[in-house]
Amino acid sequence: MRSTRRAATRGPGRAGPLERVAGSLVLAWGWRRALAAGLAGALAALSQAPIHAFPVLWIALPVLVFLLDGAVETADGGRGSRWRAAFGIGWSFGAGYFLAGLWWIGSAFLVDPLRFGWLLPIALAALSAGLGLFTGLGTVIARLLWTDGPARILALAVGLWISEYLRGHILTGFPWNALGYGLAANDTLMQAASLVGLDGMTLLAVLIFAAPAAAAGGGRAGLATAAAGLALFAAVAGFGVWRLPAQAVAVHPGIRLRIMQPAIDQSHKWKPEFRDEILARYTALSTAAGADGQGLAGVTHLIWPESAFPFLLTYEPEALRQLADLLPSGTILLTGAIRAEPPAPGESRTRYFNSIYVIGENAAILAAYDKAHLVPFGEYLPAQDTLEAIGLRQLTHLRGGFTPGPGLQTLAVPGAPAMGPLICYEAIFPDAVVDARNRPEWLLNVTNDAWFGLTPGPYQHFHQVRLRTVEEGLPLVRAANSGISAVIDGYGRVISSLKLGQSAQFDAQLPVSLPATFYSEHRSNAFWLASICMLCLVLIRARRLS
Repeated sequence: MRSTRRAATRGPGRAGPLERVAGSLVLAWGWRRALAAGLAGALAALSQAPIHAFPVLWIALPVLVFLLDGAVETADGGRGSRWRAAFGIGWSFGAGYFLAGLWWIGSAFLVDPLRFGWLLPIALAALSAGLGLFTGLGTVIARLLWTDGPARILALAVGLWISEYLRGHILTGFPWNALGYGLAANDTLMQAASLVGLDGMTLLAVLIFAAPAAAAGGGRAGLATAAAGLALFAAVAGFGVWRLPAQAVAVHPGIRLRIMQPAIDQSHKWKPEFRDEILARYTALSTAAGADGQGLAGVTHLIWPESAFPFLLTYEPEALRQLADLLPSGTILLTGAIRAEPPAPGESRTRYFNSIYVIGENAAILAAYDKAHLVPFGEYLPAQDTLEAIGLRQLTHLRGGFTPGPGLQTLAVPGAPAMGPLICYEAIFPDAVVDARNRPEWLLNVTNDAWFGLTPGPYQHFHQVRLRTVEEGLPLVRAANSGISAVIDGYGRVISSLKLGQSAQFDAQLPVSLPATFYSEHRSNAFWLASICMLCLVLIRARRLS
């Protein structure tokens, strides 16, 4: 800290370029400091999909370090003013990061603009400002641990690691675009997630990309820290090169999947006049002749995306008859669907579930999974009675919203290994992917990203799903209404896929699973291990101050 402040006061002839930049940022104040932090956050968002420009983090995070160096006590504010300044810097960085990285969420409000369009600017402002609170908390924690010299890089890593962990767990959790995804930019770099998971990737990302800040006025120790950051990056890349095999993963013999991507317009999906057209589109696309000209012959598993039917399937005998006619003997349909149950005791409303059905011969429903992690304001409305009184509704066209399911399950699928189902945004939560008591051999993710059109959102969603396969060592099959549909192996490599917005289907084989990864077996210990490390840092800092 003092080293960069000394750099700020040196004559221009004595300071190098990095020290001059550091000095100007350390001395920034008021709106200039907030603007610099916000722009650095927006720059950091370019590290996320679909751009994956992770080198920008070598600029954005050192800027954050230098700004925090300048978060000092004022003459009239005492030590609390330092923490308020640190919070303001972190909040501005986070608000810029989330606004630049999540602006596409506003597209969902334009599907039905007459009802929801007015909410778009309010929602984006509230989301960016609210998520920025977590980053502000992270920089306050970092500032509590702040020391002179290179150790402040570790302080920032611990602070942001804690804030990102909390962002993924508090209330319903929202770990979208965690900093760790920026480091996991390609097949090679993402392999480290098999050891440390998303939270560990976030910790590594801050240590690696913030390290150059230590070189500004830090002497030999600062240069050594910057070099250590580069060495850590090389280690992450080297591990990825070592782990990735040159050959493709083996596949299960006798299994042929057909994955559907109908690209149905979201504005049509729930309108009654399009019901017959939508079902006809699914059946026509399913039976479109493959490369061998045999249609569904030889297809063992047909996979449709989330909420494929614009009606309650079990209430529609004619639709069930059409499915029975569609499926040849031995072909299993795995599909998203809305499921209904009578009201629970003491309730008056029918309960609706966002589900996956396993459908066999004669359209018999063999198994079902109900989505447990629902999207707030999308699939249900928190404090519904209160918010509806002021005119708010959830985005789905379902009065009362969905009911959450019981949680993780492993489903038996005829003709295939046991499967772990994930519906839409359930796949972004690394701690809630598989039932550890009954580990599946593959994952199925059905989703509908048509809400967000051709924006970065579906690409970010897809990238996060890929990291789940690396963490677990499990292949994943993904059917999305508008994309991106794909088959991914246990290394996160895309074997086959369809482009975003494309209406098509493709056939693929099912890759075999890998042995359970270190992360999948030890994830429960990660938070406590990091907490102990943080406590040690606090104790060391307290000892220095005593």
